[in-house]
Amino acid sequence: MGKTAFLFPGQGAQYAGMGADFCERYEEAAAVYDAASEAVGLDIRELCFEENNRLDQTEYTQIAMIATELAMLKVVESKGIRADIAAGLSLGEYGALAACGVMKDEDIFRVVRKRGIYMQNAYPSGGGMTAVLGMDGDKVAAICEKTAHESGRIVSVANYNCPGQIVITGEKSAVDMAAKELTEEGAKRCIPLKVSGPFHSLLLKEASAELARELESAKTKDPVIPYVTNVTAEYVTGSDGIKDLLVRQIISPVRWQQSIELMVSDGVDNFIEIGPGKTLTGFMKKIAPGVRSYHIGSIEEMEDYPEVTNA
Repeated sequence: MGKTAFLFPGQGAQYAGMGADFCERYEEAAAVYDAASEAVGLDIRELCFEENNRLDQTEYTQIAMIATELAMLKVVESKGIRADIAAGLSLGEYGALAACGVMKDEDIFRVVRKRGIYMQNAYPSGGGMTAVLGMDGDKVAAICEKTAHESGRIVSVANYNCPGQIVITGEKSAVDMAAKELTEEGAKRCIPLKVSGPFHSLLLKEASAELARELESAKTKDPVIPYVTNVTAEYVTGSDGIKDLLVRQIISPVRWQQSIELMVSDGVDNFIEIGPGKTLTGFMKKIAPGVRSYHIGSIEEMEDYPEVTNA
């Protein structure tokens, strides 16, 4: 018998209307949106469901995404779908924490709201991120290191998403220099990303320090199921060190491909992405094409899942 993993997406998958169907039909989901609104003093339903210009701003995106992921998770669990392991990409790691019972929902909402603000304000201009297609991760990392050394500026790997897709981050001038060399060295394409900051780079040290202070008042418990952390692509089975990993995550590369490979090697053969967009399901097809991979971002998709109990 194989194992099931819940996966939670990060920033970038948000859209106006996400989660509205769950909120309308299920009390469990509506309660999550209300709890999030109360915890952070914003109307989260309005933020998620109505067209607005805040949803794509980091300080609002993060809380909107996490509220939606947790609302969907509660309904998925009420339908009898269970996971043995969880993981989330960047911001999505907080969805995994919820699935593992590590932190109370209110604490997650409060911390994520502050995380979004800290990350948006940490480096307001001069940073950039670029997706590098068609090149091995180790080679990308080596060229970033070389560029950083030669230029005296910050550029590094932000995400190991899947084979052939690596994201680099840092000072825009250094990211552009690295992208030029990566293209010359054989990368198929280098595509600048529309983001509001150089995420997962040392330029966000201040945000990392502020998050550490915010996490002090949050209580963590041992996970009821293990989760895989972005920072090391290893299992977390106890509460010791969780806060430190969340602090380091802001300035460390997201080892997503390595995280999926770890789970697959341990017999996970059923992956369910819970949340807006199908980013992680797309990565799965490139990392481990032989395993079952589902996306649940709407009631229709949930009801199409083979093991769902429609009671």
